[in-house]
Amino acid sequence: MKKSFSSFIFLFFFLFNKILISQSGWLPQNSGTTEMLNSLCFVDANTGIAVGTNGKIIRTTNAGNTWLSQGYFTYFLSSVSFADANTGTVVGIGGFIVHTTNAGTNWIIQNSTTNNTLMGVYFVDANNGTAVGWNATILRTTNGGSYWLSQTSSGLAHYLHGVYFSSVNTGSITSDEGIILHTTNGGVNWIDQNTFINTGFSSIYFINSNTGTIVGPYGTIMVTTNEGANWNSQNSGTSVTLLGVTFVNANTGTIVGYSGTILHTINGGVNWISQPSGTTYPLYSVAFVNPDTGWTVGNGGLILHTTNGGNLLQVKRISSEVPKSFLLFQNYPNPFNPSTKIKFDISPSPSEMERGQGGEVKLIVYDIVGHEIETIINENLSPGTYEVEWRADNCAGGVYFYKLQASTTLGKSFSITRKMLLLK
Repeated sequence: MKKSFSSFIFLFFFLFNKILISQSGWLPQNSGTTEMLNSLCFVDANTGIAVGTNGKIIRTTNAGNTWLSQGYFTYFLSSVSFADANTGTVVGIGGFIVHTTNAGTNWIIQNSTTNNTLMGVYFVDANNGTAVGWNATILRTTNGGSYWLSQTSSGLAHYLHGVYFSSVNTGSITSDEGIILHTTNGGVNWIDQNTFINTGFSSIYFINSNTGTIVGPYGTIMVTTNEGANWNSQNSGTSVTLLGVTFVNANTGTIVGYSGTILHTINGGVNWISQPSGTTYPLYSVAFVNPDTGWTVGNGGLILHTTNGGNLLQVKRISSEVPKSFLLFQNYPNPFNPSTKIKFDISPSPSEMERGQGGEVKLIVYDIVGHEIETIINENLSPGTYEVEWRADNCAGGVYFYKLQASTTLGKSFSITRKMLLLK
């Protein structure tokens, strides 16, 4: 009787055709903490640091698969900046600054010369950094924080929040009053570049000395292409407060904010597309190391990670017939630009078929020299015929390979590779 019921369930499951399986572009990682994480910094695809409330500092060296706690502080930590894998600085409430030169094995408290809360810090290299905060606080170091020098602006901006330098001398600061400060001489002089009434700004990022983006309340996104001489508004499609922004090139960027908001662009902000985050927690900071690989952090120790640029993939089952073997079809169209569809069959063994089981499936794209470009699929799939679309907007033209790897619940493994051509 049990056998008949099991077979019925299996047959019922496969009577449905064209079922869409959504593979979220953003997946949670175990941070090991429930503290609010306020800031995030990655120096490469494996090495990153996040900081938050009650002195929480966590570090990963394996792309976030594990996060380990560092430091034993109790301060509210607001911002982190690393110049390389070993050298970094964290700032927080009451002028608190700590610095490491050995990847966080030891953290040394530095004299900030202020008691004002510091909200942002950025180092352009191991020596040159700037920290900003309440009461118009601007601190500058040229020796890795051994000494911090106080700088002054025009006095119009008091609540400084975000700071970014595109070079040792050229940088900008945002404020809660909607004032943007700019320097071209390392902060010797700070000028009020623009003032936007009733609009505060949370975060700032420059991809080069000319092109930058700032974000803030009410879905505000402003962009400049002339070093801040002019700032133009972009349509975010949301009214929530936006808190973090990053770009990997002039076209590809990501913004995060309240209510689990994640926005993504591949055309320099002409269009911002909302991506599902799977959370309603505020997201405070975001970091990407290439167009596909990124992280964001937020309330409750939340860390989300993507390896496909945050895109929601639609893996579509296109046949109700159970395949007789594993098979990877030639992509179509081929050659293609910028997207192509890949179809494959997942087949169970007889004993697995009876239980309606499939196995772990990976679909990976490699370049012509064997470097992994993107993992398109990495999940358990039941037996069936599937199709998925792959977009190569950020890839150079040329030959690529896509490989289907599948392992069944009984331990059998299969691997098939095919070649495709991207024309640009």
